[in-house]
Order: sequence, then structure tokens, then C-alpha cells
Amino acid sequence: MAFMEKPPAGKVLLDDTVPLTAAIEASQSLQSHTIVRRYSDFDLLNNSLQIAGLSLPLPPKKLIGNMDREFIAERQKGLQNYLNVITTNHILSNCELVKKFLDPNNYSANYTEIALQQVSMFFRSEPKWEVVEPLKDIGWRIRKKYFLMKIKNQPKERLVLSWADLGPDKYLSDKDFQCLIKLLPSCLHPYIYRVTFATANESSALLIRMFNEKGTLKDLIYKAKPKDPFLKKYCNPKKIQGLELQQIKTYGRQILEVLKFLHDKGFPYGHLHTSNVMLDGDTCRLLDLENSLLGLPAFYRSYFSQFRKINTLESVDVHCFGHLLYEMTYGRPPDSVPVDSFPPAPSMAVVAVLESTLSCEACKNGMPTVSRLLQMPLFSDVLLTTSEKPQFKIPTKLKEALRIAKECIEKRLIEEQKQIHQHRRLTRAQSHHGSEEERKKRKILARKKSKRSALENSEEHSAKYNNSNNSGSGASSPLTSPSSPTPPSTSVTCHLPVCQQEEDICITSTSSTSTTTSSSLASCEHRGTCPALVSGCEWREPRGLAQLYPEFPKRNFEESQNL
Repeated sequence: MAFMEKPPAGKVLLDDTVPLTAAIEASQSLQSHTIVRRYSDFDLLNNSLQIAGLSLPLPPKKLIGNMDREFIAERQKGLQNYLNVITTNHILSNCELVKKFLDPNNYSANYTEIALQQVSMFFRSEPKWEVVEPLKDIGWRIRKKYFLMKIKNQPKERLVLSWADLGPDKYLSDKDFQCLIKLLPSCLHPYIYRVTFATANESSALLIRMFNEKGTLKDLIYKAKPKDPFLKKYCNPKKIQGLELQQIKTYGRQILEVLKFLHDKGFPYGHLHTSNVMLDGDTCRLLDLENSLLGLPAFYRSYFSQFRKINTLESVDVHCFGHLLYEMTYGRPPDSVPVDSFPPAPSMAVVAVLESTLSCEACKNGMPTVSRLLQMPLFSDVLLTTSEKPQFKIPTKLKEALRIAKECIEKRLIEEQKQIHQHRRLTRAQSHHGSEEERKKRKILARKKSKRSALENSEEHSAKYNNSNNSGSGASSPLTSPSSPTPPSTSVTCHLPVCQQEEDICITSTSSTSTTTSSSLASCEHRGTCPALVSGCEWREPRGLAQLYPEFPKRNFEESQNL
């Protein structure tokens, strides 16, 4: 069987960098993804995450009284806080353990086994390679696996094989994709880590590089061993210390030079972070050029997808360079982005570059270009000495294919940013509308509208009453006439105030209506005179009752009230 002869059709549309949030609810919600987890599942997850070295706030066990309502409510709050801590940690939220716990439907496959099957098929067609050991979880990607390799006729030499399947940003045709993957070993640049061997099919790619004992730039910053799992190396470093100023200047200049080289060639990258920079002595070399061809999402995608001005791959690279520079300077990633204020740095020139890439103003207005960063004082005076001449020949047809793929990647990013922006506005509006302060404001506004409506009705009824008195004839006796006694059963018609915006404040208007009605009726005195017209009520004269029934005024007051 040939290497990867029968791959699964199509690419993986699931973006592993999309952040997951979790909320514990007392009942099922039809508008959210629901999973059922017992406390033992949380305990198992917590034990698996102990490798990270973090102190996670999992509520303790309780054997007796664990079904009490108060205890269940308290434990629910504790588990919610536990999930919040995990999902807000950038490294933990992207690891396979958490993804499988929160989204088992999309992350149920055994990706290590799939990778072993593909690599085994590769060895059948390429017998000169041999697996030494799998490098388990040394990277952060769920669908990318690594193996330590050797060549049979060179047993002391160690290499690293990486296998990855296609991602949601793969827009190249299968033919162009395989041609570009096989073109990567021909890329020669002093600041690009060379690919020894590369091959691909319709669903995945396999690349082999030399193994570096010193590891990556992130290993240097965190004082970590390259073969250790990703969570163990970087989640909780024992010592937080940035690099020296000269190292920051040199490494930064080298990385910017290779980014400019790729942009000039029309080759999209978008995957810059400290784990993708290999250290070779005092030289930084860029890794994983194949990621953009595979269509894999970037490590910092959950950050730059929040800002609509970071909408090109060059601006993505510049923003990611800001993350890298921050980590080199302070020995840790930023707590949040954008960064409001920066801690003291070895030089103000470092802070100037950080402000141009990570500050609120930069994220709101847009990123500078790579050429602009090279001209800034931090990097402009760095002299690079290298004898290796860059070489990366891309045929014209493949350049056009890369340009189209780059536009499609940027288009998907813009659409995602638009959706995030709309969702953020909706969430903010719902939160504001449902706040306690806003509810009080709506109640007060409803009461004011109800009172205003009642006052308007009162004025209208007063005008009608005055007009009827002015235009009355002698056949009808006025209320104040001494020859025409007024019966105590004077009829009262109550007109309830109508809310003008019933849909917005239906609850408030209902309570206002009932209050106005009761107060109006309570204020209506059954007497012959009306000293002050009650708001919302209209007095009417008796129409001949005294003339038709002379005994009517002598009846009991309660009977007249009932009538």
C-alpha cells in the first residue's frame, strides 16, 4: 500500500483555537450545548491537569450530606469557578484534555492512533527511516503529532517527524497543495529552519526536520526541556525572567527579516510565536512554514480575531510579533490583550515597539508594517552577519494559487471578526438591559408615564365638564342649586390611564394601572359637590332621578352605593 493511499475526504472544518466557555446550569437550556458530568469526571480532569503544576480551585469531596440543597448550590458555584479558571487560561483551554471534557462530540477521536497509522504507511514506502520514540504532547496542537526519528544507516543522528491533517483555512487545490509542500525542502534562508523531507496527500502532510537539543526560543525563556509535554513546560514556570536586551534586539531583528522575506515572496505565514522559533546558537530560525498551507488556525487566533483592524496576514504577523517580544522581555505572556500599561523594560525602545503592537490604540487603529518595525530604534542599529544567501523559488502558477488562498484566509478572518463583534454587542445590550439598575430605571420611567397619562386624562375630562356646565339649560339643575338637592348616589365613571408603550413596560404599566384605579376610587367621595376632581374620573349629573322618584334621596347610603 502506498503512503496514505485512502485518506478521509475533505479538510477538518473545526477550528481548535475557538475558545470554549462553560456554565453549570440547574436545568437543560435548548440554546446551549449541554453535557452531563458528574463530580468524579471533574476530579478525573483535575488529576490529568496536575502535570501543568497549577493549583486549580476544584471544590473538595464530601461523603456525608452531599445531597443537601445548600451544599449542592455551593458546589455548583465552586465548579463554575473551576471551569472559569481553566477556560481563561490560554494554554489549558487549548489542550486536548479540556476540549474532550467540554466538547466530547467533536473531540472523541484518538489522534495519536490516527497519526501512527499514517506514519506506518509512510514507512512502508520509505524504509530508510525508523521511529525511535513518540514525542507525546510536546506541542499544543491537538491534531499534530511528533515522533523522534533516525536514519538506519546513520543511527546516531536524530530527527523529528511531524504529522498534521488539514485545517479550516486550507484553500489550495490538492495538486497545488502537494506541490508546495514538496517545495519546502528547497527553501534556504539563514533564519528558516530547514526541512529535510516533506510529503503530503489530500488530507494531511508529513515533514521531517533535524532534532535540536537546545529546543525553541520558548524553551530558552522558560528553562524547559524540549521533550517534556507542553503543559509541563510552559503552564507554570519555576522562574520568570526575560532575556537580555542584546538578545531581544538580535532575535527580534532576525525574526522581522525572515517575515519580510516571506511577505515579499507572497508566502503566507501567520503562525509566529516563541514555540515556532528554533534556536541554533545565537541564531533564530523560523519553524512550521507548512501550517499556512495546511490551513491550520494560529496559536493567537483567539486574540487577534477580537480586533477588526487586524485583518491581513501581515498585520497578524506583526501582532503576533508583539506577543513574542513581550514574552522575550518579561519572561511570560501578557495577562490580557490589549495591554493597558507595560511593566518596566530594559529599554524604552522595547516599550515603544510593544505599544505599537499590543496597546489599546494599536489594536483599535491597526498594526504597523514589518518594514516600519525594522526602522524603529530597537532594531535599526542591529548588524546581522550571515554568509548564507536566501533562496526560495516559487513558480508563477503557485504564486497565484498562494495569493488566492491568502485572500480566502483573510476573508474568513474578517467574517469571523464580524460575527464576534455582533455577538459582543448583543451580549452587552442584554447584560445592560437585564441589570438591576436598568430595571429600576424602567420602573421609574413607567410610573412617570402612567402619572403623565392620568394627568392628561384628568385635564381632558375637566375641560369637558366645564364646557357642559357653560352650555347647560334650565331643565337641568346645577349641582349647587339649593332647590335641587343632590343625591348621595352620584354616579362615577372611572377612565383608567392607558400606557402608550405597553410592549416595553407591560409589567410596570399593569402595576401602575391597578394603583391608579384603587387610588382614584378611594378618592371619590359620594357627595353633592366635587371640591377637587380626581385624576382619571369624570363626574356626571343625575338625570331626573329626583324628579321621577322623590323618595330616592331618602334611601340608605349603602343601597345607593350598590346601585
